[in-house]
Amino acid sequence: MCRVKSVEALPGFGLAVEFEDGVSGVVDLSGELFGEMFEPLRDEAYFRQVGLDEFGVICWPNGADLAPDALHQELATKEQTPTAA
Repeated sequence: MCRVKSVEALPGFGLAVEFEDGVSGVVDLSGELFGEMFEPLRDEAYFRQVGLDEFGVICWPNGADLAPDALHQELATKEQTPTAA
């Protein structure tokens, strides 16, 4: 399992994420906050309460969490994709 080293809430429901292996980037959750666990995160003040549990998983006080393996894969793919000049 990939462990998150740090996470920071950004304006507009983004997260700046860094993994222990150096993979890092920004994840936009603005279109993902639906369902019983994630709807409370639509409140930006609550969204900013993001943290890490003892396993390096991104989580919030209400128990909502994000699968680190899927985030790692998404960010690692973004790092390898060349950007247009």
